[in-house]
Amino acid sequence: MPASPPQVPFGAVYFRKSNPPAQDWARDYAQAAADGLNTFRHWFMWSAIERRPGVYDWDDCDRQLDLAAEHGMATVIAEFTMAAPDWLQRKLSHAVQRRADGTTMASTLSPSAAVGGFGQGLGGAGALTLNAPEVHDAVMGFLTVMATRYRGHPGLLGYDVNNEVNYQPDFDFSDQTAAAFRRWLQMKYGDLDTLATAWHRYSYAQWDDVMPPRQVQPYAENLDWLAFREDNFYRHVDDKIATLRAADPDAAIMSHGIAGAVTAMAGHGCNDWRAAAQVDTYGYTWIAARKGNQPWRNFFAGDLIRGASRGKPFWHAERQGGPLWMQPQVMGRDKADARVADAEDIRLWSLASFAAGARGMMNLRYRPLLDGPLFGAFGSYAMDGSPTSRSQSAAEIARWTNAPEQSRAMKAQPVRGEIGILLVPEAQSWDYLLSHEGGFKTYEQAMWGAYRGFFDLGVQPDWVHSDDLDSHDTLYAPYPILLPQALVARLCDWVEQGGTLISEACPGYFGDRGRVRIRQPGNQLDSVFGATEDDVEFMPDIAGRSAIVMDGHMLPCGGFRQSYLPKGGTALASFVEGGHAIISHSFGKGKTLLVGSHVSVGYWAAKEAGRNDGAAWFRACLDFAALRPRIATANPHLVARLHQDRAHRYLWVINPTHTAQSGRLLLDGKAVVPQAALWGAKPTDDRISVPARDGLVLDLGPQS
Repeated sequence: MPASPPQVPFGAVYFRKSNPPAQDWARDYAQAAADGLNTFRHWFMWSAIERRPGVYDWDDCDRQLDLAAEHGMATVIAEFTMAAPDWLQRKLSHAVQRRADGTTMASTLSPSAAVGGFGQGLGGAGALTLNAPEVHDAVMGFLTVMATRYRGHPGLLGYDVNNEVNYQPDFDFSDQTAAAFRRWLQMKYGDLDTLATAWHRYSYAQWDDVMPPRQVQPYAENLDWLAFREDNFYRHVDDKIATLRAADPDAAIMSHGIAGAVTAMAGHGCNDWRAAAQVDTYGYTWIAARKGNQPWRNFFAGDLIRGASRGKPFWHAERQGGPLWMQPQVMGRDKADARVADAEDIRLWSLASFAAGARGMMNLRYRPLLDGPLFGAFGSYAMDGSPTSRSQSAAEIARWTNAPEQSRAMKAQPVRGEIGILLVPEAQSWDYLLSHEGGFKTYEQAMWGAYRGFFDLGVQPDWVHSDDLDSHDTLYAPYPILLPQALVARLCDWVEQGGTLISEACPGYFGDRGRVRIRQPGNQLDSVFGATEDDVEFMPDIAGRSAIVMDGHMLPCGGFRQSYLPKGGTALASFVEGGHAIISHSFGKGKTLLVGSHVSVGYWAAKEAGRNDGAAWFRACLDFAALRPRIATANPHLVARLHQDRAHRYLWVINPTHTAQSGRLLLDGKAVVPQAALWGAKPTDDRISVPARDGLVLDLGPQS
């Protein structure tokens, strides 16, 4: 029988063929088990296993599973068919991925493993395209052999599919992918005349005339190309999952992304909602050295994946455990900005992820790599595998999370946040096309700015996919410049039935296929917001020079600028240069608040410059929606999250600063005295104190 899932999977990525040295394996497993680690994940790289056609070298892989069983640990096999055998890439060279200019993808060594056969990205089989039937069959054949071999092994927990589920936007323009694109278009449009009307291409004589667009432009054909790329990619992931399930129906299936839905869904296919729906357990890679070590960033990814998982368990599948040298993401940053991790960092990052709802923790290295550009990076243990203060910090948390007395707390999940941030995939795709030539980052800055604006006020912002409107009573739309007509209809109905919608500028300015709506806001949105457009400006490069005057506060602008004429709504503020900038309105049982700029972008820019300009806007949003943080500590440095298991409640309070912080604990405006402390010292009353870069986990008892 396969291994039973631990209470909380806690461990690291271990085996990558060339690392660690084989003579250390038994010692490392013994050390890991003694430290309370219960799960290892390994890269089973196709190119390192099928060394000749039909000739497999499983010896190293077998040893990992056997050692896990000997030490009572669980194994996650990360299938790496993304590293294809060199002999296969030579044999099927006609199926190589290509850029739009015809340049072929190279077969390389991964920066994270000294093993050949990788492509320039993770979307294919090495440099080969999975849209070639012979490549697809070879991949599924290898997965069948692998899963059949390890089916029922006592050291096996399950399979991690398609590492960091994403692909490279510059590829794949191969003939096989072009043919797959045509089949996708035939299913969508039915005939060439319908396609011609949608694309404004009127001289297609046959389907072979249709080619993937070679330029990144804001047109319908580019939107279709982005949609096809995502559909095509996740279809292949589905095929991998089906193949593994057929060969080993008892093992768990999991995957993890890069928490990239806000920044890389359009170009790289990082649709965390779609990826999470495919598997039993989803997870995310989030590394402070690459992303930044600000408090909000340590919660952002966990909150995003919690929303994407829609109630499923999720892991922090790759968490930093050691330093990162010489990589472009760390250049110019301070040493303390996660470039050199210490024991307190490990504790902080782990507790923050659990507070955000993660229920598994994996360091992305057990010990550092010895080869390649990422030598020495990320490992909690030393270069020779010996314990460090960092590994001891991780071990303490591993033992704590898996102690029987924590069983109930680790089953509890964060309660619904006070406000939902609306994520519209089509808006991101359109911004990807619209902003590409100018290199603008308006979408991601708006989404980050909105999240940070509420986070900084002690509010738990939840990420809400546009398919899940009914999950929250109040939604904030940071950059809704393209809204499909079907979504507009659902939003209007949601507000009419009692929802509160707060929207930034140009809601639904573009409609289906990216066409500008002549009436702004259009398709009943003018009635919902109680306003029509007076003027509009698309100048994201200088938008920050303007501001909105609201109740004596200057709100920094960003992105686009749209002024309004009230149409039943009430004007609340103006731009400094004139024109109504904020309109409130009641619609049916609900209400709306519309602001004529992307103030979240302005807030983002201000915070990056070390200012707090724009915070008044987010306070005004909470006032408008009659919302208050459920947990209040009177200390803005503390981050609190309420968890609940049925009627039992737990409170996680995280202190990300380098000094001890104290506060007074209020829940829904009432003082709370915890029943017990599960992590940290129990308060004697409603006043709490949290050590530097540490946390409290408090048992609040049953809900009264």
